[in-house]
Amino acid sequence: MYTVMVIDDSPFIVDIFVTMLQRGGYQTVAAYGGQEALDTLTTVKPDLILLDIMMEPMDGWATLMHLKNTPELKEIPVMMLTAKQLTPSEAQEYGIYIEDYIMKPITHKELYEAIEGQLKRKRMIEIDIQNATAAGIDQKTIDEYRRLWKSIDINNRLLKLLENTYKINDEKVKIGDEIGLAIRSMGMNIRFQQERLEQLRGEFSTVTPPA
Repeated sequence: MYTVMVIDDSPFIVDIFVTMLQRGGYQTVAAYGGQEALDTLTTVKPDLILLDIMMEPMDGWATLMHLKNTPELKEIPVMMLTAKQLTPSEAQEYGIYIEDYIMKPITHKELYEAIEGQLKRKRMIEIDIQNATAAGIDQKTIDEYRRLWKSIDINNRLLKLLENTYKINDEKVKIGDEIGLAIRSMGMNIRFQQERLEQLRGEFSTVTPPA
């Protein structure tokens, strides 16, 4: 059974998500703010964290950076949970650190699918890493493969969210040059990353595991 931590400074919101998660068969840990979460994580290691952005006094982005700058916590997957629209600058600055960006309100089904999707991806990456290690692939290449897979996965979702938020494909909607440029740049970067990931997969396939 997976354990999910819910971090939000609203007890009402925490209770809603804890109830949803428990109905889905997950164990839960609740924290009512960033600092409380960091304190709790000294003794508890959940499989995944749902982290609200708009908290006080430590907001979700600050809490996220504390998590990712703590060696024993940085590998825990974090999904940002908020009703706030994502901005291109936030996507570019924090995309590398998160697993997903979930908009509230969300249904039980959507929440379960989002969580299971991230846990499944983590397991798939671990299997690929184990196979690559056994095949003698060097650690630098393995680390690059891990970073690219995660980056492409989250950035594709963030890009889709940004395109829907700013209606980038709607000719009737005018968006600022800065926002449009940032979104197009993000899409181009994803394509470059996908090309590199395919190169690495090709390298993996040419290496024969030791007998």
